[in-house]
Amino acid sequence: MRLIETTEELARICNRLGQHDFVAVDTEFIREQTYWPRLCLIQLAGPQDDALVDPLRPGISLDPFFQLMANERVVKVFHAARQDLEIIWNQARLIPHPIFDTQVAAMVCGFGEAVSYVNLVKQITRLDLDKTSRFTDWARRPLSPKQLTYALGDVIHLRDIYRHLKAELEREGRAGWVDEEMATLIEPGTYEANPEQAWKRLKLRVKNRKGLAVLIELAAWRERTAQAQDVPRNRILRDDTLYDIANHAPTEASQLSELRTLSEGFAKSARAREIVEAVKRGLARDPKSVPALRTGLPLPAEKLALVDLLRVLLKACAARQKVAPRLIADGDDLERIAVEDAPDVPAMKGWRYDMFGVYAERLKQGELALKADRGEVVLLELGAASEDTLEARVAG
Repeated sequence: MRLIETTEELARICNRLGQHDFVAVDTEFIREQTYWPRLCLIQLAGPQDDALVDPLRPGISLDPFFQLMANERVVKVFHAARQDLEIIWNQARLIPHPIFDTQVAAMVCGFGEAVSYVNLVKQITRLDLDKTSRFTDWARRPLSPKQLTYALGDVIHLRDIYRHLKAELEREGRAGWVDEEMATLIEPGTYEANPEQAWKRLKLRVKNRKGLAVLIELAAWRERTAQAQDVPRNRILRDDTLYDIANHAPTEASQLSELRTLSEGFAKSARAREIVEAVKRGLARDPKSVPALRTGLPLPAEKLALVDLLRVLLKACAARQKVAPRLIADGDDLERIAVEDAPDVPAMKGWRYDMFGVYAERLKQGELALKADRGEVVLLELGAASEDTLEARVAG
């Protein structure tokens, strides 16, 4: 097994791969010690060719690889594509298109929620993969034969998985469903590390809008600092510390020494002054510019019961169509459906509405009921002359 280490070799293999209708792609990277992921290996496999590419080799240009990723005639096949696409975007400001994510396709085809590559290989090809090399140091050279064998396995089996899932989607008429799911993955905004939006990744453990305003500024400051120094966010400041500062809103560096999440000497550091400035910016914000906080109050008992019924309904509808429930709706969606008259959630639009949303509406309106029938959950029409069942069942 040969590792491609020159631009000329890479150009030759990418030219061959570009002659086919698809190419399977994977990457190995490390980011434990950095903000930006460090690309350490690229794996490629077409219908007849496969290759391992060393992006750390001095003098190699990845331009042929990026040209292949930009080739609209070739479908780029990934498994759990988001991190691979993030790396390509960071390296070349390019989102591969068209793409096919086998993890998403597997959920549409009934293989379960967020199915792993190992399990998908097992279920489709009946092969067992050795994943012991997964967390090895991919930046160290030379790479061992065991690492290279592992890495190549991540794309050569992806070819068979892609063919299987593509055929299944076409047979069931669901190819368009996967295309819908790819829309977010091919949106550059998905990978833009915008400091002003960094707060949206946090759990918002603040007491009021003032605290949220401070948290927004603190999160933006941390993101900019982490990017500039190329270190993980928590190396700058841990999430718990952000919440602590946002809730106490210290306006003097000396006040930071009173916080339990910071060391005694931190208040004298240059970083302490930057934090205080971020706090002041947050306090100076117009409250109207800050999103309203969710109350956090528990739902009334009757709404909780309705959420439970909707969850059973979701499983029934998903089982009927052999689709992973999470692809249709998550817990937050179910709560909004239970509480709101016209919830703006994916489950109430498009194919999800046809599969689940329309029944959720009818359940809320008292037009449907659920019952156990011989160990299974069955949906019943209410008000009909007879108990006509909908063909939706889930093992009970």
